[in-house]
Amino acid sequence: MWIFLQRRPAAAKVLHLLTEAMRGRAEILMSSVNFGEAYGLVVREQGLDRARATVASLRPSPIRFIDASLQQCTHSAEIKMTYKLHYSDSFAAALALEHKATLVTSDSDFRRLGHNFPVLWLKQ
Repeated sequence: MWIFLQRRPAAAKVLHLLTEAMRGRAEILMSSVNFGEAYGLVVREQGLDRARATVASLRPSPIRFIDASLQQCTHSAEIKMTYKLHYSDSFAAALALEHKATLVTSDSDFRRLGHNFPVLWLKQ
């Protein structure tokens, strides 16, 4: 999400995924924890007004935001400890595992999950 919001080179790949989701050919899930992290980055980099405008612009998007349940929190904590990920990153991994989905990221920390974990790497 951060790559897309900053319009980095890999944003085109994210836009393609969003377009596929709008056409009903893909489903995009995002943990509310990861959304909060991205929101905080926008606040820090561009200010509160821009962050709020960004949130408003995402409302019609095909992204399905998933609130963190107690079960997801404990699973994320286990993933964090097992793979030495940041806690917020472990939510993305847990969500992907729970939904048997491909994780879309540019964060090389996710390489710790191993080759059996499906990841679509975004080059920056």
